[in-house]
Amino acid sequence: MAIGCACSLAVLSPGAETNSFSTRAEKVFREARAAGRDQSTNTAGLIDLARASFAWAEYARRDAQREDIAQVGIEAARSVLAREATNAAAHYWLGMNLGQLARTKTLGALSLVREMEALFLRARALDPHTDYAGPDRSLGRLYRDAPGWPASIGSRKKAREHFDHAVRLHPEFPENQLELLESFLAWGERENFQRQRPRAEQAVAESGSKFTGEPWAASRGDWSRRLATMKHHFSTGRSDP
Repeated sequence: MAIGCACSLAVLSPGAETNSFSTRAEKVFREARAAGRDQSTNTAGLIDLARASFAWAEYARRDAQREDIAQVGIEAARSVLAREATNAAAHYWLGMNLGQLARTKTLGALSLVREMEALFLRARALDPHTDYAGPDRSLGRLYRDAPGWPASIGSRKKAREHFDHAVRLHPEFPENQLELLESFLAWGERENFQRQRPRAEQAVAESGSKFTGEPWAASRGDWSRRLATMKHHFSTGRSDP
């Protein structure tokens, strides 16, 4: 079982199209969970379940629901790591599901952020190509969005380094290009935004032929919406992506 995943923590806007994507994500999650019960030592099946958990948690409407779904993915990834300590995908999807869990926490989120950092660094060391440079992309988000020292691990310098590396590894993946573009907008770096913009536009324009079919439909829609929003904000002088 394979599903497309942009691995963005942005929640899609409500509407009939989003309801369709949510229904599909739930279906994939439930199928992966059912298969996991029958094949509890199947590494590929458990990784699929961890991935599907993250994707379905994106659509959760309540913190309790998001936490329950994320815990399924966390358990699946930890099951793999208990047997295969060097499985890059398990480290990565464990970190991604911990990110979903962190969204439900006020207290305790900082410790989860530090655990996510360690997991993504480990996944990067084992296989930086996981999920189209997902470890670098996720580290970039952590360092960009977390508060800075001494409160947390936030660092614009580190965020830039990891986003740059993700783009170098997989320039064809729109999420990498868009994360870097969103960062330049948030940081008020207008010249860098203008320099990066054509690359992001090209990646999004070509995504229909490179990331095809129903599994990627939600991601393609998200990429197009985010690019349009950033272009509008840039033209009006706003810095928020």
